[in-house]
Amino acid sequence: MTLSLYDSASRSVRPLEPLQPGKVGIYLCGATVQGSPHVGHMRASIAFDVLTRWLRRGGTEVTLVRNVTDIDDKILAKSAEAGVPWWAWAYRFEQQFTAAYDVLGVARPTYEPRATGHVTEMVELMERILERGHAYRGEQGNVYFDVRSLPEYGALTRQALEHMSMGDAEDGEPDKRDPRDFALWKAPKAGEPESASWPTPYGRGRPGWHLECSTMAHRYLGETFDIHGGGIDLRFPHHENELAQSRAAGYGFARHWVHNAWVTVGGEKMSKSLGNSLVVTEVLKRTSAPVLRFALGTVHYRSTVEFSNVTLSEAATAWERFSGFVARSVEVVGEVPAAEVAAQGPDQLPPAFVEAMDDDLNISAGLAVVHEQLRAGNTALAERDDVATRAAQLRVRAMLDVLGLDPLAEPWRTAGGNGVRSAEHEALDVLVSAVLADRVEARKAKDWARADALRDKLAEAGIVVEDSAAGARWQLKGKS
Repeated sequence: MTLSLYDSASRSVRPLEPLQPGKVGIYLCGATVQGSPHVGHMRASIAFDVLTRWLRRGGTEVTLVRNVTDIDDKILAKSAEAGVPWWAWAYRFEQQFTAAYDVLGVARPTYEPRATGHVTEMVELMERILERGHAYRGEQGNVYFDVRSLPEYGALTRQALEHMSMGDAEDGEPDKRDPRDFALWKAPKAGEPESASWPTPYGRGRPGWHLECSTMAHRYLGETFDIHGGGIDLRFPHHENELAQSRAAGYGFARHWVHNAWVTVGGEKMSKSLGNSLVVTEVLKRTSAPVLRFALGTVHYRSTVEFSNVTLSEAATAWERFSGFVARSVEVVGEVPAAEVAAQGPDQLPPAFVEAMDDDLNISAGLAVVHEQLRAGNTALAERDDVATRAAQLRVRAMLDVLGLDPLAEPWRTAGGNGVRSAEHEALDVLVSAVLADRVEARKAKDWARADALRDKLAEAGIVVEDSAAGARWQLKGKS
C-alpha cells in the first residue's frame, strides 16, 4: 500500500511516510460535548473511520486517538442555564456522541481521552512553554501564549501575523500583550463553579482549548506523530495554535495534516439556526443508519456534503442496490465468512479500487469499481453461475467494508432489514411470509384485487415485494 493524502500544511497530495514502518498514529479532534451530535459532527468521524479502515486493510497498525473536550466555556454556560452540574451536562452529551458513533458504524478509537483527565499533564506542558520563553503570566490565573515569540507562527495556514484575525480579543482580556495571543490557562469567571477550576502555580483556572489537544496528542502519540485530523474549520485558530505551542515546547508534533470539508445545507455551512432538524437522532427518524452513513461517507472527504432529502434518497437507492445484491447472493450461494471478507487486502481487491483509495481516498472512483462488481454479480445471479456469484459477493462486501458499509457486518447485521438477517428481521419474515402466502393463494384463485391489496398493504408498511421465477421475495425499503 502506497497511500497518498492531501497535506493541509504543504497544500499538496503527498505520500504518507510513517515514522515507524507498518504503524500510523492519528490524532483526531473529537467533540466538545456541549449539545447533541448533528450530522456535521459525524462527517469527520466517518471520514477518519474510512482512513483507518483502509490503513488496517493494508496491514498497518493504527493508533487512533479521538479526544473528548468536556470542559469549555459553552459547556459551563449551557449547564448553568439548565441548572445542571457542568460535568453531568458534559457526560450526558458524551454518551449521546458515543451512541451516534456506534449507530453509524464508526469503530471505537484506540484511545478516547477526556480533557479533564489530563490536567496534570497540561500544567506540565504549560510550564515547559513558559520556561522556554514562549508564554507569560497575565492576571492571577491567566497564562497566555506569546505568538510573537515564535517566528514560525502561522506556518500551518500560511498567514502572516499582521494579517491574522484578532484571535481571542473578543474575550476582552486586558492583560494580553497582543490581542492575537491565546490562552493556555484561563482564570475562573464570576459565578462559575469552583469544581470547574484546578490549582496551578499561576492561580486557579481551567485549560485553554488548544492546550488540551496538544497535551493529549503528546500523551498518547509522543512528541512527533503521523497524522493530525479534523474539520477544515479547525485549521485556524485551533490547529494553528496547537502546532505553535507544541513546537514552542520543542516537539515535532504532526507530520501530516488532514482536514475534511463540512456539511452544507442549501449551499451554506450548517449552523445552529437550523435547530434540531439535523441532530442525528432526528435524522434517523426519517432514514436508516446505513443510508445516513452512505450519504455522509461516500463523498470525498475534502468535498462538502450537501445534505438534503434528495441526498438521502439517492443514498437509499444506492444502499438498496448493494444490500439487495448481497441478500440475493446469500440466498443462492450462502454467506461468505467474515474472516474471508476481512482477509481481502490490497493484493486481493480489484486493482482499480486499490488505486483509487491510495489516491487521497478517492471514494468516488472506488465506488465506481464496486458498482462494476455489483453488475457482474447480478449477471452471475441471472445466469445461475454460483462460482461467479460467490466471488462477486466477496469482492463487493470487502470493498464496502472499507467504507464501513458491508451489509453483513456490524452494526448493520443486527440492525434489521435491507437484506440483513437479524433476530428482528427473522421475526418480521415470519409475518411477511404469511401475508405473501395469502397473496399466492389469491393469485391462484385469480382474485387479483385481493392479491394487489395484500401487496399494497405491505408497501404501506415499507416492505417491497419482488416477484421472480423463484417466487416472491421481500425487503425493507430504505426510508428517505
